[in-house]
Amino acid sequence: MPHPDTRIAMPPTTVVLFLALLLGLQPVTTDLYLPALPGLTQELGASMSQAQLTLTALLLAFGVSQLIWGPLSDRFGRRPILLLGMAAYVVASIGSALSPTIEALVVWRTLQGAAMGAAVMCARAIVRDLYQPVQGASVMSKGLSGLGVIACTTAPLGGFLTAMFSWHAALLALAVFGAVTLALIAWKFEETVRQKNPKALQGRTLVRTWISILRNPTFLAFSALSAASYGGLFTFLAASSFVFIRVLGYSATQYGLVMLCMSLVYLSGTFLCRRLLVRYGVRRTVAIAGGLSVTGGTAMGVMALAGVQSGWAIAVPHAIFMLGHGIHQPCGQSGAVGPFPHAAGAASALNGFLMMVVAFAIGQWLGTHMDGTVLPLTSGIWFWSTLIAASAWTLVQRHGTP
Repeated sequence: MPHPDTRIAMPPTTVVLFLALLLGLQPVTTDLYLPALPGLTQELGASMSQAQLTLTALLLAFGVSQLIWGPLSDRFGRRPILLLGMAAYVVASIGSALSPTIEALVVWRTLQGAAMGAAVMCARAIVRDLYQPVQGASVMSKGLSGLGVIACTTAPLGGFLTAMFSWHAALLALAVFGAVTLALIAWKFEETVRQKNPKALQGRTLVRTWISILRNPTFLAFSALSAASYGGLFTFLAASSFVFIRVLGYSATQYGLVMLCMSLVYLSGTFLCRRLLVRYGVRRTVAIAGGLSVTGGTAMGVMALAGVQSGWAIAVPHAIFMLGHGIHQPCGQSGAVGPFPHAAGAASALNGFLMMVVAFAIGQWLGTHMDGTVLPLTSGIWFWSTLIAASAWTLVQRHGTP
C-alpha cells in the first residue's frame, strides 16, 4: 500500500523496474567483473592485494559516498541525484575499461563506486518515500527479484566476454548497462520526494539526524542483519573467483555458471521472502532465514576443515546460504529505513555505509590471507553466517517492529 500522504505518479510496475535496475547496478559492477579478475591481475602484473584493491576501493567509495548522496537527495530530491550519479558511473566505467595500469584501474573503480552509491542509496530511499515499512519489505523483495534476474546474467556474461575477448570487454559492458539505465531515468523516472527538506544539508541538522538514526534500536537491529548477510555474500564475491579458477581448476566460463546458479537460488529466496512475509510477518521470516544461513555456512566450514576440497562442497552449502540471503536483504534494508519517513535518504545512506565498511574490512583481510586453499573463503562465510543467525534470533526479535 502506498504511504497515505504520498502521491505515486509512476505505476507500480515502473517503480519495481527502476528498483531492479538501480539495485542491480551493484551485482553488475561486481559479479560481471569477477571472472575477469584473475586474467586482469596477470595482464597488468598486479599482486593479489592490488587486485583485491580494485574491488575493496570500489566498495569503500560506494559506502562513504552514500553519506553524501543521502542528505543531498533529501534536500534536492532523488531524480537529480540519480541523473548525476548515473552519468558519473558511465564515465567511470569507460575509464575502467581503458585503464593501462592497475593504479589507473583502482582510481576509476573508486569513482565508479562513488557513483554507484547514488543509485543504490536512492533505490532504498524510494521504497520508503512511497510505502510503509511492512509493504516496503514486499516491494523491496520484488526489486531484489529483478536484481536476481540481472545477477543471473552478469557472471556468465563476464566469463564469456573475458574468454572471447578480454577483461576490457567485460568492464566496457558496465558502461552499456549504465547508459541504458541513465536513459530510462531521464525518460520515465518521476520525483518521489513530495516535500524536500531544506535543512537536510545543514551541519547541525545533519549531525542530529545521524545521531537519532544510530540510536534507533530498530535501525541497529536491521542494519546488523543486512551487514552480516552482505558480509557473507561479499566474502564469496571477493574470494570465489580465485578459489574456483586457481585452486579448483575451473575455467572462467565454468565459474560463471557457478555464479549463475547462486543468482538463481538468490532469486528464489526473494520469492520465498514474499510468501513468508504474508504468512509469518517480518520477525518470524527473518528467524527462519537465519536458520538457512547458519546451516549453509556451518556445512561449508565443517567440510572444508575435514579436508573436503571440491566445487560441490562449497557450491551446495553456499546455495543454502544464498536462499537465506534472498530473504534477509529485503527485510534488512527496508526495515532499517522504515522508522525514518522524513530522513529516508540519510537512513539509507547509513545502512549502506555500514554494509560497505564490513565489505572493505573483508577485502583487506582476504588480500593478506588468501593462501591457495579454500579455507579463507569457507571460514569467512561460516563466521558471517553465525553472526546473521545471532542478529536474526536476538536483535530483530526484540526490536524488529518500528
